[in-house]
Amino acid sequence: MIAALLIALIVLGLPTLYFAWHSREFRKFLAGALFVSAGILFYLYLTKVSVPLLGTSLILTPEISGFRSIVYFILFALCFYFGFIKTPKDSGK
Repeated sequence: MIAALLIALIVLGLPTLYFAWHSREFRKFLAGALFVSAGILFYLYLTKVSVPLLGTSLILTPEISGFRSIVYFILFALCFYFGFIKTPKDSGK
């Protein structure tokens, strides 16, 4: 199971990092997606809702949702800054 998760992380994670590094529009998209995810996870934390993980017998507790919302908000802030606020350097000069 862990090997499958690591393979999925590499197959899906590395292209995401590549596009996030090279594409400003992709960082803008990620900022929006991370903002929504952080908001939903924070709501689940505040309302003390446990979420079952699909296909397993694991339950994600509200504390896990709260921690994940903090991580997602930090990632949102980074993507927002580098996608919307910071102007890219002109690589041609």
